[in-house]
Amino acid sequence: MISLEANTRNNKTKGELSAIRDGGNVPGIIYGGKSENEKISISKKLLKTTIEKENFLSNIVTLKVNGKDQNVLPREVVYDVLTDEPIHVDFLRVVPGVKIRIEVPVEFINHEKSPGLKRGGVLNIVRRKVELKCPSEKIPEKLTIDLDGVDIGESFKISYVKLESDVVPTIQGRDFVIATLAAPTVMKEPEKPAETEGAEGEAAGTEGAEVSADGEKAAAEGDDKKPDEKKPDDKKAAEPKK
Repeated sequence: MISLEANTRNNKTKGELSAIRDGGNVPGIIYGGKSENEKISISKKLLKTTIEKENFLSNIVTLKVNGKDQNVLPREVVYDVLTDEPIHVDFLRVVPGVKIRIEVPVEFINHEKSPGLKRGGVLNIVRRKVELKCPSEKIPEKLTIDLDGVDIGESFKISYVKLESDVVPTIQGRDFVIATLAAPTVMKEPEKPAETEGAEGEAAGTEGAEVSADGEKAAAEGDDKKPDEKKPDDKKAAEPKK
């Protein structure tokens, strides 16, 4: 279980919150249950290290506030839009018996023992997380699917996963698919044309010869044409009268 240390805070204004962030801490709040909301601050360095761990938002955290432990569930982390640094975090108190909705990650194991994957099959993951409704103290860390012996064409539905009686998926009324093992898709490369560069060169030469022949023919036709003869003047020069 993850553990974090926090301190209570009483600040309210934006300026006071900015001072907390400038001091290397992240403001947060604990809510839920019958207790009042509790304002806290956590070391940003410690919080970032914890967030980087897998499934932070799906794990119960033991939060030590002023030396007193309480189990909480991270519900939301707000990040700065420019620096991508955490600027606020919300925690929900874990109250035994109270059911909550939470997304739990799916983990696939024994890839190397799957004959379908060995033959080039492709694991198509439809859902990397499944939303569950369960008591806050019974949140599964992850849903595990074993690929040992799985061949091409097989699929994994939610009924494949073993859950406790009071842990149920929020999607009801159908046995939805989590993943399938599909056959490999082979793309056939287009065949290269049979013509070679030499053939293309010859074709180009032939075209050139045709153009040349056409040019010579045109020149010959031009030579056969007679030049325009000047028409004699209709009016003859008048002979002088004797």
